[in-house]
Amino acid sequence: MSALPIIGLVVLALAAIGFAAWPLLRGKRGRAGWILAGALALLVLGIGGGTYLVVGRPHLAQRAANGLRTDEVNGLVPFLIQRVREHPNDAQAWRYLGQLYTGARDPANAARAYARALAITGKGDAALDTAYGEALVMQNAGSVPDEALAAFDTAVAADPANVPARFYLGLAKAQRNDRTGAVQIWQQLLNDVPATTPLHQLLVDRIAMVSAAAGAAPGGGAPDPRAMVASLAARLKADPNDALGWVRLVRAYHVLGEDDKARDALATARKTFAGNKDALTAFGTAEKDLKPK
Repeated sequence: MSALPIIGLVVLALAAIGFAAWPLLRGKRGRAGWILAGALALLVLGIGGGTYLVVGRPHLAQRAANGLRTDEVNGLVPFLIQRVREHPNDAQAWRYLGQLYTGARDPANAARAYARALAITGKGDAALDTAYGEALVMQNAGSVPDEALAAFDTAVAADPANVPARFYLGLAKAQRNDRTGAVQIWQQLLNDVPATTPLHQLLVDRIAMVSAAAGAAPGGGAPDPRAMVASLAARLKADPNDALGWVRLVRAYHVLGEDDKARDALATARKTFAGNKDALTAFGTAEKDLKPK
């Protein structure tokens, strides 16, 4: 899931297309220039939409050291690197560079680029603060460090409806053993998220697991964790083609102390995704938490 709202991503992506493609169109006349510009547009749209694309091989830093190549799509990263070297106060270029590094699964460089953009623009850009915080979370293997927490707080202060920032604020509380606070944040977010979205189901699962780990559902009307796990199980029975849903169900059963049900869920999941190596790997990882018989 991208940290940025969909509409904001589209706007940024279109701006990035113009930023990246214009020098190529200006420098390459004719059909070849238009083809390359179109390829760049597809690349930026793919990353802006949250698609996982590996931009350049070997690593991006190594490609940057090899020099600028605007005659290939993978040259977009060093193109932006050269741009920010020549214009270090170009906040938009830093922002686009952060998006490309994020899409290439290079969160350390993404965080640096976003931090530079924030230093130039100042606080108050909720989408940029959220992107920076998410890069820090990725860099810390899913944990929310204090610097990311501050970024999400700033994002919510600027935009109280910011969905990804609110999710990570709940995650930060859960990771700091404030389970009641996590459930309160996620419950409020759950009320604002359509029931048909994957995020809604993720929130349901997270609330159930955090509440169960606390020993009992906290006050204030939080959902009953066993009922929510049962709801997830029923959903997967009706529509089993959700690998991440099966992983969450296995872990939820384990948290509830029902490892036998977790194993049954694993057996069903493996049968459903028998030909999917990635899903089977995820199931194997989830199984490691279960107690041996």
